[in-house]
Amino acid sequence: MTTTVETYSLPAELKGTMLERIMTARLPEVESTKRKFPGESIRLALERAPQVRSLRRTLARRSGIVAEIKKASPSAGLLRPDFDPVAIAEECQKAGAAAISVVTEANFFQGGLETLAGLRWHIDLPLLRKDFIVDPYQVLEARHAGADAVLLIAALLDSASLKELRCSVEELGMDALVEVHTEEEVERALEAGSTLIGVNSRDLRSFEVSLDVCRRLAACLPREAVAVAESGIGTAEDIRWLSKVGYRGFLIGESLMRAPSPGAALTEFLSALRSVCKE
Repeated sequence: MTTTVETYSLPAELKGTMLERIMTARLPEVESTKRKFPGESIRLALERAPQVRSLRRTLARRSGIVAEIKKASPSAGLLRPDFDPVAIAEECQKAGAAAISVVTEANFFQGGLETLAGLRWHIDLPLLRKDFIVDPYQVLEARHAGADAVLLIAALLDSASLKELRCSVEELGMDALVEVHTEEEVERALEAGSTLIGVNSRDLRSFEVSLDVCRRLAACLPREAVAVAESGIGTAEDIRWLSKVGYRGFLIGESLMRAPSPGAALTEFLSALRSVCKE
């Protein structure tokens, strides 16, 4: 049976965590939106949707940085009071970002699909929708808003739902970035057919961050998978050693959002990445 927000059940191991708080707020919002804007209507509008730009092919062709646009986070609070997503994204694009990630959850990250939709008309790079996706309806929303890729969090989904949602994403021409944090989640991601895998250094149960997670899980990823390191990347040295252990993409959010000039900070990260490529 297809998992939807109406039938979704949070995994028992996530009870009492920040993820439970987030999902308790998020699920009713998605359910309400589904009633107001049925999926059938969105599908009809997809005939006019812009052409998809592949995140996977972009990162497979050359390693790069995915610059994340977000105003706040549950762990860090408000990141950028003077938040102008278009200006930030344009600055990162000019500096050489490979793609832009947009957090669309409103309650804890102060994001929204309207931010992603607005960027579609200003940015030429692949756009990744980051949210808490558990229903194929959210995949339709993403495509309609102009996303080129969608984040799927393995911790939130059972194996059947993960595979089903990955297929839903790819049927609409987008890429599914499947996020993992443990060896067991890597195994489930691969069994679900994932070839674009994000390793999150942040434990979504405790929200603690350790780049050792990326180091440990790098050995579990097959060479044909495009691996993206997520969270906790704060220095050029982080980029250097993550690249050396096999990561092709580097999703960076808080470091860029806190920087006086996100573009200048991105340039420094890219310089480190280029130095590794020359070695």
